[in-house]
Amino acid sequence: MFLAVSFGAKELTLGTVWTAVFRYDASLTTHQIIHGLRLPRVLAAALVGAAFAVAGALMQGVTRNPLADPGILGVNAGAMLIVAVSFAFYPNLPYSALIVLAFSGAVLSTIVIFLLASNGPGMLTPMRLTVAGAVVAALLHSLTTGIAIYFDLSQDLAYWYAGGVAGVKWFQIKLLAPVILVTIIWALALGRPVSLMALGDEVAANLGVKTKRIRLLAMAAALLLAGTAVSAVGPIGFIGLVIPHIARKLVGTDYRFIIPISALLGAVLLVIADLAARTIDPPKELAIGVMVALVGVPFFLYLARSQRRGT
Repeated sequence: MFLAVSFGAKELTLGTVWTAVFRYDASLTTHQIIHGLRLPRVLAAALVGAAFAVAGALMQGVTRNPLADPGILGVNAGAMLIVAVSFAFYPNLPYSALIVLAFSGAVLSTIVIFLLASNGPGMLTPMRLTVAGAVVAALLHSLTTGIAIYFDLSQDLAYWYAGGVAGVKWFQIKLLAPVILVTIIWALALGRPVSLMALGDEVAANLGVKTKRIRLLAMAAALLLAGTAVSAVGPIGFIGLVIPHIARKLVGTDYRFIIPISALLGAVLLVIADLAARTIDPPKELAIGVMVALVGVPFFLYLARSQRRGT
């Protein structure tokens, strides 16, 4: 994070960054750049990266779907639709209210996806859940685009679609940090039962896990993390897909370890992605979502191919 604050259109030394963080002097231009622009965006990248990664880990654990991710399952699309509606009808809505509305959109889209995936003969399978998520996400994205065109919000929503932390301010950090950190602690408390549920509902129930209750609590935590993150930086995809798989390679299948490692790796990935987005072609900035997708899309294709082969 200190390196990410140091590099940019204007390069700064680590010593300057350290001094600006711990002995801030408002009269120095370099301290103003660090404190007013770079530090909030780096902190936001770390928080949001951790939120998306933990949300993905929880969703993969309780659904036993290795392709589960807030973006792929349509959760981000639901939050984005509500954000678009808010921009259209309530442009001066407070940021705290936007977080609540984004979370509500994520909840509604998830309910619709689970109802579609559960409808018909057979059980709720990972493939049916993925297909239902893709269909609902496509529909919600179309509605969001229609609202953006009709109300001339294309430019305002372009930032949200691409995803980015450039516009994050300190007041947003003060709202984001408590929600995300408390919810991650909540997720950590669910680590053991989620690990058992990943083995199957029957196994978990025989070991004393109340599967319906744990699934509800875990999905609620995932939705809160994803909805909060989307309301801050837009629908950055693939973090929740890629990072939990890397965490499982490192620490095994115990979610008491997967969740904290996912939070750490998610934070690192998004901080690095943001750094790359603003240093590849300075002073221009690329969309952070594009940088993450460069890693996420090939990984998703690899996972889908592995699932088809049954490996």
